[in-house]
Formats: sequence, structure tokens, C-alpha cells
Amino acid sequence: MKENSVLSLQRYPFTRCLDEEKKRIKELGPDRLYLQIHQQSSDRSRAYTQGFSSTYYGKRTWLAGCDVSHAFYCFPCLLFQSPGTETLWTTTGVRDLKHLSEKCKRHESSRSHLDNAMRLQIFGKLSIAQQLDEGYRIGIRRHNEEVIKNRHILSRIIDCVKFCGAFELALRGHDESEGSDNPGIFRGLVDFVASLDGVLKEHLENATVFKGTSKTVQNELLDCMLSVVREQIIQDAQSSDFLSIQADETTDIATQCQLVLVLRYIDAKSNVQERFFEFIPLRSTTADSIATVLKERLAVILPEDQKSKLISQAYDGASVMRGATAGVQRKMQDVYPNAHYIHCYAHQLNLIMQQATSHISKVRIFFSDLGGFSSFFSRSPKRTDVLVKVVTHRLPTSSNVRWNFHSRAINTVSTERTSSAVFNLLETQVTLTPLPSERQEPLPCCWRIRILSFFLQLFHNIMPHVDLLYAKLQKKDIDSVHFRGSIQQFQQDIQKIRNSLHSLVDQCSEGGSQPKRRRSLSPEAHEWIAAEVCDTILRHALERFSFTDHLVSATLLQADRFEQYTMAFPEDALSRTLKAYPVLDRSKLKTELSLIYCKEEFRACCGALDLLQLFMENNLEEVFSETVTLLKILVTTPMTTAEAERCFSTLKRIKTFLRNSMTQERLNALAMLSIEKRLVTEMTDFNQKVIEKFASQKERRAKFVFK
Repeated sequence: MKENSVLSLQRYPFTRCLDEEKKRIKELGPDRLYLQIHQQSSDRSRAYTQGFSSTYYGKRTWLAGCDVSHAFYCFPCLLFQSPGTETLWTTTGVRDLKHLSEKCKRHESSRSHLDNAMRLQIFGKLSIAQQLDEGYRIGIRRHNEEVIKNRHILSRIIDCVKFCGAFELALRGHDESEGSDNPGIFRGLVDFVASLDGVLKEHLENATVFKGTSKTVQNELLDCMLSVVREQIIQDAQSSDFLSIQADETTDIATQCQLVLVLRYIDAKSNVQERFFEFIPLRSTTADSIATVLKERLAVILPEDQKSKLISQAYDGASVMRGATAGVQRKMQDVYPNAHYIHCYAHQLNLIMQQATSHISKVRIFFSDLGGFSSFFSRSPKRTDVLVKVVTHRLPTSSNVRWNFHSRAINTVSTERTSSAVFNLLETQVTLTPLPSERQEPLPCCWRIRILSFFLQLFHNIMPHVDLLYAKLQKKDIDSVHFRGSIQQFQQDIQKIRNSLHSLVDQCSEGGSQPKRRRSLSPEAHEWIAAEVCDTILRHALERFSFTDHLVSATLLQADRFEQYTMAFPEDALSRTLKAYPVLDRSKLKTELSLIYCKEEFRACCGALDLLQLFMENNLEEVFSETVTLLKILVTTPMTTAEAERCFSTLKRIKTFLRNSMTQERLNALAMLSIEKRLVTEMTDFNQKVIEKFASQKERRAKFVFK
């Protein structure tokens, strides 16, 4: 990358270069590249195409071009960026050829351009008298020493804000005035760091111009941090080959509907990244409003010429999101045609278990009883005390939304000691002396039916496999190929339980210890209900987890089928894959896959990510270029919206009842510092970037820019 190129100057600011580098950049002058700009225009009802011409550079000597963004920039403004400089000429660039002359004239007459052009002309032309002036050199040296000191102090303050954000701590206190007993965690942390840093301590005691602990400075620093992390995420997303989005909505403590946007891509090290981007406030939850805000954010992330990189959009199963004709996914595909829809498979697993346990009354009553155990004993402290003394631990609660909660309750109650103790306590109806303010409540009627130990044993066998699949779906690096194998294993495990129901019924019939006076089902009825539960799980798993349309591409790289594919190549799956992803070349992909199917070393890979990393580690990405492209598509495609759910957990910890009036910008900044704290830590120059952005926001009395 040339030193005088637009990208180089945007990435490495001119003000941070050494004097020799600055002089060399000035000598090179603006980078004048050929730009591929073709613009449709009309004049007096006559349509014509206007293209780039090298004469533009001859008319304006200060114009610079970028062949990546295909836009014009102002070379002096890129170098010096004095206050008031238009970001259009330094960051965004100008692509409108029809109005280019007018914009150039308007920019040439601006004060900031004149100031930047003058500074460029006189740069390096100091008189000998000035160069030899000792006072001038002393003034420069003192200024830079003060800048170093101010940057050190500001960097320590930034570290304190980062610490509070990473651990989701409230920065402000009840009273932040001097001598307050409750100034807040941020002020207390700054005072603690000052006790270890003499420079910061001296600054806090003697500062009169810029102290750095006010709420205004705090908010400005948070804005700068958010901007720096977002720029890094956008840069990584644009440099990746493909991009996917996850979106979900919830309501915060202030009853404001929040839509979270998460980006999924493969970074330069071939690692899968799911990055939080923003909480977006919604006025309404219609498909139009959600699709509109998503398009606005994606327009910032992906330029017009990179729309094809968006290959997937993952949402939950709500009709407003998954509607094939008027839902969010349809409206997004109208703009991003390659953005295929993914219905979160973790949500679908919950739906499968809900369906399997709700349509049979006996099973529904069983789970109602199971959930009632915890609420019954937690209703009274005396009941809880008796339970803890007998069972030595409490009964976990259950939830219809997350089935791993049911699993915890089943695993606890299904143990022989716990089940017998709970049954005995319920048999005696926990005859405790009520508190004066407590009314003794009778046991619900459903609890008078005996505990079905058979159902406990049945679901004690089923739920570990559900938990295992659910845990795999929570992983960030899960891909469609790996998930396909996990689904098949889950179905095989449920089928094994289905085949062994007869022995399970016999075991429970022989080992039953419940009183005979209790009504019970016959062994045949037990077996029929259990078979119906297993069949429902298998049937719905086959229906909901069947890979159709674009997901069929996962079967092409399923390692356990490679031997089968050597005898019969999957032509149908290949055709449907090419239809979903036109970027792939059919003949080359088929040749590469045929070779992969024949090699034994590829059959040990578990999932698309393992196979992709194998190609990258052995420098085979050029040899198997089409297969690597397909693998990147499969790995980038999310199977769940688990990361979005985790972002909601962070939202509820940050925006609490006591902090329900924080602004949206502050919420996004604190959420970014918490969710992406690893990314912030890995950015070695994070503090310096924040300081540069903080110093360029406006004219400040404190000095942060070197001369």
C-alpha cells in the first residue's frame, strides 16, 4: 500500500507520522488512480452514461482517488483535517460525477480547505531563523511533553471506563460531588488508580482546565469507544468473504422495544466471529419497521457493491420475522437476494419438546406436577426448611421456554432418595404449624395423584440427549454440517429409547414402591404413552430439522457420507446448492468434491469448520477454491440466534430498574464494552484510537495533539 494512498492515510493519520514520512508523502502528492465510476444521468429528457475521466485530476490538483471505494477525496484535508473539515472529502468520498464540479467549487471556498491547503504548502518550509530559534524548539518540546502527559492521564481514565463497562458496573453514583460518600464506582476506581499513579494523582489535585471525570467527558469517551469498536467490526466484516446477521427483539426495563443486531463472519484467522453491533429502539414491531432499521444499519456495514456478501439472516419463528410473503425475511431478500432465511434451531428444539409433552394429558399433568413441587415448597419458609433437612437441597424450577430447566428438575426428583422423600412429604401434606400471617393452603388436586415414577425414568433417559443437542446449539462455531451429524445422533438415541420401552416398563413395574391405594396406569398404557412421546419427538425432529433449499448444501460435506458419495455422486444436492449460491462454479466444485470424497484423510473431519481449517493450515485454499468458498458459506450461516439471546441478558444487567433512563447511545456503548470485551482487549492501540477520536471531536483547551 502506497504511503500517499487514501486508504493508507485513513488508516495511519498524517499527524502521527514521522517528519521524514510526512515530507515523503508531500513529495509524492495525491494518489491519482483510475476509478470505475459509471453513472446514469439525464439532461433535457436525454439519458446518457457518465464515466470517469482523468481530466478531473488536471482541473483540481488537490483531488485524490481511491480504487477501493471508487471515490474522490481532498488530499490536503486528508492530511491535516483541521476543525470543520467535511467528512465527505476525508472519510466517505464523492462519487456523484454530475455534481462533482459544484461540490469541488463549494469545497474550495470553505475555510477548512483553505487552512489545510495553506498548511500543506508551508509544511517543511520553515525559515532558517525559525529552525535555529532555540525558543521555538523549546516550545515544541514542551508542548509535546504536555501532550504525552495529557494522553497518559486520559488513557488511565479510559481504562477505568473500560473496566466498569466490561463488568457491567454502574459508573455514576448517587452524589459525585467532592467529599461525597457515594461518588460511584467510576470515581472510586479513578481515585484508586490515582493512588498507584503519581501523575494521575497530581492531575486530579491540581487540574483546572481538564480534569476528565465529569459526566460530559465520560459520555464523550463512551461515544468514542463505541465508534472505535464499531469501525473495527465494520472493517472486519467488509474484509470477510461472506456475512450473516442475527436479529431478535425484547422489551427492556423501561418498556422500550429493543432490536439486537449481531453480525457473523469469518475473520482473517479463519475463526468464526459473532459480533454485537447495536441495540436498535423500535417504535413498532411490524415487519416494515424492523426491515427498515435493518436495511439502514446494513447500508453502513456493506457498501452497494458488497450486497451479495450477505448470505443469511437468522430470526426466531415469529410470523412477523419468518413470513414468506410479507415478513422481515422477505423484505430483506428483496434488497439482499442471497440472504437466505434461517429459523433458529434452538427455538425449534423447544417447540419439539413442547409438542411432545403437551398433547398427551398424562404427560402434561406430570410436568405440571413437576413444576408444582418447587412452587409448593418455596411458598413457605417452613416447608423449604423441612425439604432441605430431608433432601439436603432445594428443588429447581422448570420452564416451558427453556427445556434444560425441566431437565434439572427431572434429574433432581428422579433420584431414589429425593423422589421418596418428596412423596412422603406430600403424603403427609407437610403438616407444619403456619405462621401467624400465613394461611395453610390445601394441596392441589393434581398432586393427590401418585408420582409417576415411570415418567420420571422415561424423561430421565430422554432429557440428557435433549440437553446435549441444546448445548451444541449454544456454541458459536456450530455449522450446518456439524449440526446435521448431531441431529442424526439425536434421532438415533431417541430411537434406541423407543426400542427399549418394554424393558423400561418391566423395570418400573418391578421396582415400584408406591402405595397400592393410589390409582395407576397399566404397563401397556405406560408403554403406549412413552412410545407416543418418542414417536412425536422423532416425527417433529424429522420435519423441523430436515435440511431443504439452501441448507441441502451441508449434505455435500458430511464426512460420514463420503464413502457413499464415491459410488453415487449427489447430483441433486449439488444442483440445489448452485441454485442457492450462484457464485459457485459447477464443474470445478464437482471435480473438487469428487476428489475429496475419495481421500481417506478428509473423512475424519467433524463439521465444515474443521475441514475449512484443514485446508487453510495446509495452504490448499487455491487448490480447492470452490470447496473453500462453499465451506465459508456453510460456516458463516448461523444455526441459532443464541448470541442475540445472550445480548438480551447483558441488556437486562446494564439497563436495570435504577438505570432505566440512560440514553440509547450510552446503553450501546456499555453493552459493546461488556459483550465485546475480548475484542477491545485484543486491540493493542485501542486507547490511542479513542484519544485521537476524542481530540478531533472539537477544539479542546487541553492539549492532546502532537506538533
